[in-house]
Amino acid sequence: MADTIADTRRLFTKPQNLNDAYGPPSNFLEIDVSNPETIGVGRGRHTTYETNLPIFKLKESCVRRRYSDFEWLRAELERESKVVVPPLPGKALIRQLPFRGDDGIFDDSFIEERRQGLEQFLNKVAGHPLAQNERCLHMFLQEESVDKNYTPSKVRQA
Repeated sequence: MADTIADTRRLFTKPQNLNDAYGPPSNFLEIDVSNPETIGVGRGRHTTYETNLPIFKLKESCVRRRYSDFEWLRAELERESKVVVPPLPGKALIRQLPFRGDDGIFDDSFIEERRQGLEQFLNKVAGHPLAQNERCLHMFLQEESVDKNYTPSKVRQA
């Protein structure tokens, strides 16, 4: 018999970038971030966004989230899922300065720009197969309030 030698050469693959990692997979979810609503007065004033999830555990889910909730989700995914998490739209610190002559972070054009950025972020995250199983993402998309003291885990598929 002829001796066969196993081919042990490494496969050369191109490095994965954000577009590859967060491109739409076959089980792509499209999530809407819509209906911005500014609530409160003075220093307690903030804008919330409605996230509409067409399918997940629930047939439909519609919850309101503020920017700080999106920051929490990003930090949790980065800490727990070990995947590259896309950036959020910026904090707009300059827009928060007093005496600007406009509504700052409550200006309609800024709110729309941020809404689009948050929607893009959420769809990239929800499109990643590893992030889809994270409990923090499911809680963020489906539960009325975000329990920031939750126990991180993977969601089991039924």
